[in-house]
This record gives sequence, structure tokens and C-alpha cells, in this order.
Amino acid sequence: MIFISKIKSPVGLLTVSSDGERISGLWIEGQKYFARTLGKEVSEQDLPVFETVRQWLDVYFSGKNPDFMPPLRPEGSPFQRSVWANLREIPYGQTSTYGEIAKWFEEENKGKRMSARAIGAAVGHNPVSILIPCHRVVGKNGSLTGYAGGIDTKIKLLQLEGIMDFHHPGRLAL
Repeated sequence: MIFISKIKSPVGLLTVSSDGERISGLWIEGQKYFARTLGKEVSEQDLPVFETVRQWLDVYFSGKNPDFMPPLRPEGSPFQRSVWANLREIPYGQTSTYGEIAKWFEEENKGKRMSARAIGAAVGHNPVSILIPCHRVVGKNGSLTGYAGGIDTKIKLLQLEGIMDFHHPGRLAL
């Protein structure tokens, strides 16, 4: 059984899913691939793990870096889970590029090459938005590339973390 909870946020209504102990999904309403890992049997319940997510989001949306993380268990291929684990290593208030993640993947996998495009596909299918910070991934020249939650949402999240220039949305703050 998969459990879900709805949480209001500054970027819209969030749907969070869990196996009862760990978070398996967090989607912004209307985002691409919305709830794609949910099965047919879901039950809306309030669980302790959802309270932990609410607390994390309260800290995050107040403009601070939470010093804790709810337990996560995103569903995906081993390659995808590897990329998502790397996304969690991108520090709050910083960005990485698809190319940098591809280079990391090659180093972690004894020279096995992976294209930035394949990395981008894995990043784009991240089922745990915000908690696994795929919004921190940008193009090689700092350009804002696609985001399943929409570019406007990506800009809001990057501004919240102090990465985007508030006076010139679309420009990274240096």
C-alpha cells in the first residue's frame, strides 16, 4: 500500500507519497510525470513521515537549509537512483551542471561514460522534487534548462536559496 498526503506550499499543492516509513515521491501539482510512480492502491493518511516532510518544507520555504532529511526511497532504475543520490550532494545555495554530474558518474563507475543527455533524463524523472534538489541542475553555461515543475517554479526555488538574482530572473547570482 502506498500512502499519500497533500501539502500546501509557496510553489503550489504538493502530493507526497510513502511506503509508510520512507518518502517515495513528492510532486508539485501539474508537474511533468506527476505521480507516475504511484500504484493504483493509494490511501490518503497522515503519517509521522509526512509530518517530518512538513517540518522540512517549513524550514526550507522559510529560506533556510534544513539540517535534517526525511527518509527517502525513490523508485527507479539503479542508474536513476545513482544520479538522484548525486543530486542530494549538491549543497544548498549551489548548482551543478549535467556535464559535471556525467563526469562524477564516470569517476564513480570506473570510467563508464554517460552522456549529459542521459543524466538529464534521469534528473528529469526524479520522483522526489525539492527534497532531491533537481532544481539545482543547470546547463553548462548556467542557463536554466527544463524542470518538471516548470521553469517559473525552478526560478522560485533557486531565488529562495539565493542562487538567482531577484532583480534579473533567469540570471544566476554570483
